[in-house]
Amino acid sequence: MAQLTVGQSAEFSKTVTEADVVLFAGITGDFNPAHIDQTYAEKSRFGGRIAHGMLCAGFVSAVLAMKLPGPGTIYLDQTLRFTRPVRIGDTVTARAELLELMPKKRARFLTTCTNQNGETVLEGEATVLIPST
Repeated sequence: MAQLTVGQSAEFSKTVTEADVVLFAGITGDFNPAHIDQTYAEKSRFGGRIAHGMLCAGFVSAVLAMKLPGPGTIYLDQTLRFTRPVRIGDTVTARAELLELMPKKRARFLTTCTNQNGETVLEGEATVLIPST
């Protein structure tokens, strides 16, 4: 693994599908009708079904675990703020930017997700244990 430097960033993009939402509901047990019931969701504040916020948070995990710092990374902490709904068919880009290198092989990242229109749908910070090289 290359040397980490403050300001470094990486991204992961995924288009959210019907299958993603249904499988996530099945895996987690979160069958909130806002995610799986079109009739219910149409009457909600969102006017239609939305993806689970934690599904998008999982895209942040993919960036950290697979790109920066990369395989072997261990999550220690994550704050999340969901700022806009994500709908089936949206393309979400998760981004992690290195804010701080800390003692004991730890690092702090700014974490964000944006949709295909460049609108922020999730923001937060993560602290991870950097894998040994």
